[in-house]
Amino acid sequence: MDIGSTPFFAVLRDRLGFLNERQRVLAENVANASTPGYVPRDMDQRAFSDAVARSMPVARGGLAGPAPMAPTRVAVTRSGHMDAGAAPAAGRVVRSPDSETTIDGNAVVIEEQMIKVADTRMNYDMALGLYQKGLQLMRLAARRPGG
Repeated sequence: MDIGSTPFFAVLRDRLGFLNERQRVLAENVANASTPGYVPRDMDQRAFSDAVARSMPVARGGLAGPAPMAPTRVAVTRSGHMDAGAAPAAGRVVRSPDSETTIDGNAVVIEEQMIKVADTRMNYDMALGLYQKGLQLMRLAARRPGG
C-alpha cells in the first residue's frame, strides 16, 4: 500500500494544494490593488470542505468506537466519464469583494488581503507540520523493535 494513498495523507495533500492555490489568488488580488474595477477573488473554502467531507469514509458508532465504512464509488464505464470518487479538486475561485470599494471600482483592501495571506500561511504551515509528523509516525511504526 502506498503511504500517500492513505486518507490521512490524501486529505493533507489536497489541503496543501488548496492553500497553495489560495495564496496564488490572493497574490493576484494584491497585484491588482490599483487596477480600476478589479474585484478581489478567493477560493471557495466551503466547497472544498464539502468535497473533502464527501470523499471521506462515513463513520458509524459501535462498542469499539467509530468504525470506517467503505465509501460508495461511481463506476467509470467509458473514457469520457469522470471518476466521482477521485480526490477533491483544489477548489474553485469565487469573487470576494473586500469591505470597501474605491471611486474607480476597485474593491481590494490591502490590509484585508494581507490578513488572508497570513491566515493561509499559518494553515499551510500547520498542514505541512501534520504531514511531516504523519511521516515520522509511519517511519516509527515501520522500524524493527529494539533497533
